[in-house]
Amino acid sequence: MTREERAKALSEDDLLQEAFETLKNELMDRWEHSSTTESDAREQIWLGLQLLARIRRHLETILETGELERLREKQSPLI
Repeated sequence: MTREERAKALSEDDLLQEAFETLKNELMDRWEHSSTTESDAREQIWLGLQLLARIRRHLETILETGELERLREKQSPLI
């Protein structure tokens, strides 16, 4: 199984998508219910949200890179 196929399987995995959404919702709930004086906690929440987004973008990048590579191979199979 190629990296692209594995990334596609992960992006289509309902359990993984549920985990991402649950974590995001929990972090947003913690942020909404935090006090303005809890700057350390808010920073940790922000970092958690950024990490979730970064993981998703990484999987998307793997998919896009694989698609581009396939297109290149179709257009110029000898190059």
